[in-house]
Amino acid sequence: MLTTTTSRVLEPGELDAALAVLDRDPVANAFVAARVQVAGLDPWRLGGEMWGWYADGRLESLCYAGANLVPICAGPDAVRSFAERARRAGRRCSSIVGPAEPTAHLWSLLEPSWGPAREVRAHQPLMITTSMPAGIAPDPLVRRIRKDEIDIVLPACVAMFTEEVGVSPLAGDGGLLYQARVAELVGAGRSFARIENGEVIFKAEIGAATPQACQIQGVWVAPEFRGRGLSETGMAAVLRYALTEVAPVVSLYVNDYNTAARAAYRRVGFQEVGAFMSVLF
Repeated sequence: MLTTTTSRVLEPGELDAALAVLDRDPVANAFVAARVQVAGLDPWRLGGEMWGWYADGRLESLCYAGANLVPICAGPDAVRSFAERARRAGRRCSSIVGPAEPTAHLWSLLEPSWGPAREVRAHQPLMITTSMPAGIAPDPLVRRIRKDEIDIVLPACVAMFTEEVGVSPLAGDGGLLYQARVAELVGAGRSFARIENGEVIFKAEIGAATPQACQIQGVWVAPEFRGRGLSETGMAAVLRYALTEVAPVVSLYVNDYNTAARAAYRRVGFQEVGAFMSVLF
């Protein structure tokens, strides 16, 4: 049987087809699906292009090309097509991130022209839960951040990002984009913290959110308060908000070397269901 394949930038009128692909794995695709559901496929509103890979005229795979390069439901042929398009366009992203297998394949094809990377995190367990944990009471002092408290929570956000990624989010544009993202999550009621004497003790956000799944991100405990179980009770508090107000499935992904965090998440009821990979530039 003759099979024809091609890839190109999706047009706004292909929104339903794109959402159908994203719906194949609502947990792994939550980050991109959330953006598409809000912004559609217009590159200016989406913050990047959405590439589609077609087999016999049918949209089968996607790749989000913005600040991150994210392969979506992409098999080997689609990954090769996306890699060629990315090579021609040149690197514009700060990271490649997505399910481990296609992301590893994509990076292997791009590394000769885009490498070296600043860091490659080849195995980041993807964890989910659909229920509250037994035996861990949510911290009653963890609450939504108010809009007038952005200046209080921002230093903790910067500390978390710098510790996690290895560079400050204030570099480059002075932090304008990062501050806008923090303010966006606060304004949406998806930023949570325990604040004592004007200092953040614990914080986390519900980042990507769709009706099917949401993703907790930015989990951080002030260094002097670590080892006291605050990450577990704090996560239980955020989890309660997420399950009751956002989506029936809550996910996160974590670096495999962060054994303490993985153990804490397991105690809160999260189970590993897959793995992500991140290539940082």
